[in-house]
Amino acid sequence: MTTPIATEAELEALKRYNSPTISNAIELFDVRPRHEGFLPHTIRCLTPEIGPIVGYAVTSCTRALPRGAGEPVVDLTADYFRYVASQPGPRIAIGSDLDDPPGWGAQFGEVTATIHQKLGCVGHVTSGCPRDLDEVRALGFALFGLNPCVSHSYVRITEFGKPVRMAGTLVHPGDLIHADKHGVCIIPHAVVPKLAEACAQVERNERPLLEMCRRPDFDLEEYLALRTGATKAIRE
Repeated sequence: MTTPIATEAELEALKRYNSPTISNAIELFDVRPRHEGFLPHTIRCLTPEIGPIVGYAVTSCTRALPRGAGEPVVDLTADYFRYVASQPGPRIAIGSDLDDPPGWGAQFGEVTATIHQKLGCVGHVTSGCPRDLDEVRALGFALFGLNPCVSHSYVRITEFGKPVRMAGTLVHPGDLIHADKHGVCIIPHAVVPKLAEACAQVERNERPLLEMCRRPDFDLEEYLALRTGATKAIRE
């Protein structure tokens, strides 16, 4: 992808919402099954204080265990950095850890996060484990993964700029990602221009239900009638 699919204003608007609201709003467009388009709970936010991030996926695959017989000894780091720098921003570095089990070594720590931030990245999502959480958090750079880890071991990039599978979910280069303390959501390109307004609609539909539940004179039947009307409005 060489051209951004969202304006700066659209990206900023999406950062005002949390990922559950983003997910609920995407459902209004009926563009994918509800169990698709997000990463499972095993990949969790490790820097929840930073808040929502939005950016385009730049992808890589890594291994950290020692090289196996026949694996070529080649350093793709420079070419990978050039690839990251060439893509539209803001960017989110998506790293698929190919080790079995994953997490034997961190692709991202303080140094790698600092370089990626300089290249326009706002966060890193891995199916493995990053490290240096305090130092990376101080940068304002978001980290997502299975857990923190200690070592970078023999970590190396095996390929980049291709679709990667993250805990069962396929992420393509250029996918628009929204992520926060709840997890990671992939935003379909087709819904981007209308998504912020859909998020606002989700909140407008939920507000009367919440207000009714908080009333001292709460009535279940009244609530159910209101809920039926709200559900109908969403479907329409």
